[in-house]
Amino acid sequence: MSSFDKPTDHRTPDDAQSADSRSVTEAALFEAFGGVRGMVETTVPGLVFVAIYTVKRDIHIAAIAALGLSLVLGLARLVRKDTLKHAFSGVFGVAFGAVFAMMSGDAKNFYLPGMLYSLGLAIAYIVSSIVGYPLMGLILGPVFKENLSWRTRNPGRKVAYTKASWAWGLILLAKSAILFPLYWWGDATQLGWVKVALGIPPMLLSVYLTWIFLSKAPPPIDVFAEMEAAEQAEREAKANATAR
Repeated sequence: MSSFDKPTDHRTPDDAQSADSRSVTEAALFEAFGGVRGMVETTVPGLVFVAIYTVKRDIHIAAIAALGLSLVLGLARLVRKDTLKHAFSGVFGVAFGAVFAMMSGDAKNFYLPGMLYSLGLAIAYIVSSIVGYPLMGLILGPVFKENLSWRTRNPGRKVAYTKASWAWGLILLAKSAILFPLYWWGDATQLGWVKVALGIPPMLLSVYLTWIFLSKAPPPIDVFAEMEAAEQAEREAKANATAR
């Protein structure tokens, strides 16, 4: 094969750096939000609850089945040695809803804790963006090993985190605007099926927009690497001083 037949990489260094940045951003988002599997795990227990309740009209059976499935999914994560926060967050969320529904005798209350959490999170995203500490930056900063360096040393990333936080806040507010009227005036099956339908798509949209904003932002500043380099330089300086 001649040199003219060989495939060549026409990417510039900037293109390669941008591709690496997008890859790192994608991996970090999957780690932070549990990936597609995490989205499914937060939706399936609610699907089981509303499906069983629609057929049986028994809150206890539906709630226990949803909680049991959530426990199985959490244990599966533990067995696979996945991140514990994803294993327990889903279990606790379903447990609160199951207990609340069984104690109140109203199947709609199975969904109320999650709805209140989403509403509170929407407000937190928006308020944090307004005051200059976008929540998405606080969540992803440690994942990217940049901590809060984006606030003072990397303004392009602060802008990206602010846009992402606004996107999450507005999408969650829109979701709440659909679900709460159904909670007040609809029945449990209507609320349940709509909530299941609104489980994955809004989150996928939010994650996608976050990926878009961050992939176009400057790369993160690895403050952990900086600290390690500073400590290494300090040790070398001390060693040189001792050797003299």
